[in-house]
Amino acid sequence: MRWLEVRRTDSFDMVCDKIASDKSISHRCAMFSLLSDRPSVVRNYLRAEDTMNTLEIVKQLGATVEDDGYRMTITPPREPSEPTDVLDCGNSGTAMRLFCGFLSSLPGHYVLTGDRYLRRRPMKRVTRPLVQIGAKIDGREDGNLAPLCIRGEVLRSFDYESPIASAQVKSAMILAALRADGISTYREPELSRDHTERMLRGMGAHIESWDVITIEPMRGALDPLDMTVPADPSSGFFFAVAAAIVPGSRVVIENVTLNPTRIEAYRVLGKMGARVELEEKENRYEPIGDITVTYNGTLKAVEVNDRISWLIDELPALSIAMAVAEGVSVVKNAKELRVKESDRIACVVEGLKRCGIECEEYEDGYRIEGGVLASAEIESCGDHRIAMSFAIAGLLADMKIGDVECIETSFPNFLELLGEITEVRTWK
Repeated sequence: MRWLEVRRTDSFDMVCDKIASDKSISHRCAMFSLLSDRPSVVRNYLRAEDTMNTLEIVKQLGATVEDDGYRMTITPPREPSEPTDVLDCGNSGTAMRLFCGFLSSLPGHYVLTGDRYLRRRPMKRVTRPLVQIGAKIDGREDGNLAPLCIRGEVLRSFDYESPIASAQVKSAMILAALRADGISTYREPELSRDHTERMLRGMGAHIESWDVITIEPMRGALDPLDMTVPADPSSGFFFAVAAAIVPGSRVVIENVTLNPTRIEAYRVLGKMGARVELEEKENRYEPIGDITVTYNGTLKAVEVNDRISWLIDELPALSIAMAVAEGVSVVKNAKELRVKESDRIACVVEGLKRCGIECEEYEDGYRIEGGVLASAEIESCGDHRIAMSFAIAGLLADMKIGDVECIETSFPNFLELLGEITEVRTWK
């Protein structure tokens, strides 16, 4: 097991122009290239374990990839081919759930698997509605746990109302609808992150998004992508929290997606008292620009209970801000946290208690009473966001965090950037 030690630091002024490329968009760039009949050009693709696994799956399905280290040309096959081996999604629930929707309508037999953490994550939220429209998917616990076996079939069009707001469920159903036998509609309790709709519309798919998402089957191949992947606001948020909690600090996160469904956590940080400024620079597939976060005094407690799907990934880092805020912060309606890479509710609460913070675990969230972080030894639970969140806590109180290999799955240069503002050390 690899350990990380982070030392407390003084104020910093940082320009982050090397934030990891957006993970969600990178996954989709690789996958969606298979929907065209011409080469897609993708610049600044995230070179993390999860997204490289997705790219490898695309190759196993017949695509060829030319890569100079920055510009990637993905040439799709005439028809995706049946792979000769299992398709390994690594640690990525996004990849597994989206590929379920994508592969369900392709001729052939496919087996999706992942690492020991992914094989414990529930998949029935995706496999159940897909099976209802004719997909043939099986797996452990009646299709709930990977490995998942898929045999492609012609799928029926659908009118589906999801019980949860989930970009992964929505994206899987949209991908299935693109090859269904008629027009499909999809509803969700609130708008979840909408990269799939934006990108597919940019490729020429007929998708309308209002209160109801309407998806027409493809009338042929889609246009290829020509996209520069922006920086990941979820990755940048760790350094946003750092600037908000370390007195006298400021960070500029450059060339990040400003998609409203991706920056809700920054807005919450602003409500807590940090100075948060947005500057849009371009808008094609996604709005892109810079985010500046400046320390503005002691943060104030906040209650987070809506638009949870817009900031679900940032809640562990936001909990560190809550831990040093004045007052009692509450997170509700976030039961989804229990089925991420770890049970993030339990891991956040346990970690904060080790840091001397009073907190209480709820079924769908937690209560955090702001205080002073104490030095502690933290277990990451094999979850990259837990590991990086408590690394940021180390800026205020020395931290030792165990099992940090998981950081490589999403943010390979996180420790390099963290090392620019404080002392870090790793060992086995």
